Amino acid sequence: MSELHPAQPVPASPPVLTVSALNQAVGRMLERSFPLSWISGEISNFTRAASGHWYFTLKDSAAQVRAVMFRGRAQYADFMPREGDRVEVRALVTLYAPRGDYQLNVEAIRRAGIGNLYEAFLQLKARLTEEGLFDPARKRSVPLFARTVGIVTSLQAAALRDVLTTLRRRAPHVAVVLYPAPVQGEGSAQKIAQAIATASLRAECDVLLVCRGGGSMEDLWSFNHEVVARAIAGCTMPVISGVGHETDFTIADFAADLRAPTPTAAAEMAAAPRADWLASLEGTAQEMRRVMRRRLSDASQSLDWLSHRLVSPATYAAHQRLKLNAMQLRLAHATRTPLNMARFAVRQLETRLQGQLPDLVAARRRMQDQGRRLHARVSIEQRQRRQALLALASQLELLNPQRTLERGYAIVTDGSGAVIRSPAGLKVRERLTMTLAEGSADVTLDSVQPSLE
Repeated sequence: MSELHPAQPVPASPPVLTVSALNQAVGRMLERSFPLSWISGEISNFTRAASGHWYFTLKDSAAQVRAVMFRGRAQYADFMPREGDRVEVRALVTLYAPRGDYQLNVEAIRRAGIGNLYEAFLQLKARLTEEGLFDPARKRSVPLFARTVGIVTSLQAAALRDVLTTLRRRAPHVAVVLYPAPVQGEGSAQKIAQAIATASLRAECDVLLVCRGGGSMEDLWSFNHEVVARAIAGCTMPVISGVGHETDFTIADFAADLRAPTPTAAAEMAAAPRADWLASLEGTAQEMRRVMRRRLSDASQSLDWLSHRLVSPATYAAHQRLKLNAMQLRLAHATRTPLNMARFAVRQLETRLQGQLPDLVAARRRMQDQGRRLHARVSIEQRQRRQALLALASQLELLNPQRTLERGYAIVTDGSGAVIRSPAGLKVRERLTMTLAEGSADVTLDSVQPSLE
């Protein structure tokens, strides 16, 4: 009989993944492991689908990887990649699940090396902007009708042919002065600046075009140099910049007085069409004719008016003679009338004055009579006053104390000058003063005996 053992646990088998789940898991792992990065390489097998998506292979000398750039991102690219272009892409590493191929999901694309160039472009632009080199206030207006147009570009540039063709078609009367300079390559920026300085020094043009056809940022880099920007800003004539295509912007565009999207557009801005010139001249001529007709009409009317006023010299002299006679009569009348009025006023004043003058003879008689009466009156008054004065003098003489003293009387006064009138006022041994008719004497009483009467 065999021995029984307890049942052993059966180990769990690993989960079975589908291919789709596996690819999705790998895709998520790749996206987590490789964040959005810049990757450089060479374009190969580039295809632009009808949907607008871009499909291409990014490779280098040792490896390659598939890449896709969807339409929503591709429409913002500033160039169309071509086979063999060296580029840099900002991409997310992911997995295309249906085929199991890992690929790059491209967010942005630029030409190789464009990052450093663009950074230098932005730094120079910010510095010159802060300096005020791009200030709109310093930009000059382009003349409406230029007679001479200067062109700074390469003799071999297609842009030169486009500009000359446009000027010949629009304004064949405009003279063209070419200042040749290389527009690409080492040292081209200095030569462009030198050509601009030459044009400024000669001052033989009304407007200057600085132009070049389209190309990559590296191709247009000569126009992103500071020396070119300062040459444009210091030019004595207005400068139009026509570098690259509509989407290309350079430092020269910001420094120029006017930016054109293309060299052809720059030529159109520089010279007004011949038809516009002729139309302007015709309008000016019509205005001049209208003004002349109006002035002739005014002059004709003035002449007619003056002819009506014009008379023969004899008639004019006779008319003036009549006026002179009338003025003489008016002058004589005007002279006599005030004189007569003045004479009449003088007579009236004389009459009033005669009435107001006093009778001097009668007044003198009255004055003499009044004088005699006054003299008689004064004599009587003096005689009466003299008599009254003599009577008063007699009375005063009778009352004079001196006369009383002369009759033997005396005036007795005490030490204080008081007059003693009775014996009661006397005191023994009192010093008294006796005033006599001829002087005074001091006496002292030995005794006082009142009178018995």
